[in-house]
Amino acid sequence: MDQIKTSLDSRLQRVMANRDVTGASVAYVRADAIEVAAIGQRDEVTAAPVTCDTVFPVASLTKPIVSYAVLQLADAGVLDLDEPLSRSIVPVVPDDPLSALITLRHVLTHTCGLQNVRGKDPIRMYFAPGSWFSYSSMGFTLMQSAVEARTGEGLEATVRRLVFSPLRMRLSSLELQDRFLSNLASPHEAKERIETHRPLTANASYTLHTTASDYGSFVAAVLRGDRLKPSTWATWLTANVMVPKDEIVHLHGTPSETESDIGWGLGWGVEPSHRAFFQWGKMTGIRAFVLGSLEQQAAVVLLTNSNKGLRLMADVTRDVLPGSHAAIRWLAENVSE
Repeated sequence: MDQIKTSLDSRLQRVMANRDVTGASVAYVRADAIEVAAIGQRDEVTAAPVTCDTVFPVASLTKPIVSYAVLQLADAGVLDLDEPLSRSIVPVVPDDPLSALITLRHVLTHTCGLQNVRGKDPIRMYFAPGSWFSYSSMGFTLMQSAVEARTGEGLEATVRRLVFSPLRMRLSSLELQDRFLSNLASPHEAKERIETHRPLTANASYTLHTTASDYGSFVAAVLRGDRLKPSTWATWLTANVMVPKDEIVHLHGTPSETESDIGWGLGWGVEPSHRAFFQWGKMTGIRAFVLGSLEQQAAVVLLTNSNKGLRLMADVTRDVLPGSHAAIRWLAENVSE
């Protein structure tokens, strides 16, 4: 095992060379084994190193974790993926009847019709739910409210009960824990440390804090189909909709063309030709990426504390999932540094 660890560290060091990425932790995942490597600094100012237990904020890598909990609740009969969220909460745009039609399935497939983030614009419906794909973090926040209303518990409690505890993800939470602070990766823009975002409450879209090892445990469960009915697991990782050509957010008008090998399942991006699933994370000073293959029963998890972290995607994937991947090309072209 020590030789394997040394080999992984050496490979990661070669990958990091001349990429201007502050720090990274990578998990190489098989259904029955996880190997982790770490390199660089979790804080440019203190020069504190990244270790295999360093906790990273991972932004949208939160979404597949939450989708996993939601699908378990659906399997248990607590939730109905096709029931309008408006039966549990007030419609997000009360004066637009389209918003009363949004379901969990629409949110999970990013076909809900809402913008990605609110920003300065008012919340509104851009298209009828189910019409086409347009990535929407706002949809996941809306889904959280409906799930909490139906379960009667906060999202952190639900995810801890259904995901973190059974998968023994001891260094993971949707709420930043004091116990993480002694080994927490600080975000960096252009290798300059910036203030760490400290969300006050759990958010289904972006607030997960985790380690590469913990997230690897989750991905291993995904590869095996743990804790889900076989039919639910299959639909989770099957393209329900294809994404617009060269676009992550597409709000206006039916897309004229879609990607040939990038679609979306119930909370994962998918490459149908490879039976692969993926998700990325982007927040100021943070980038993360995961790609797994059902055919090869293998995956890679990449966590970084740098706005340039996705530069490592292709290289860290190559050893585990060789060949070209449409998802890596799509993200490299459409996710800015």
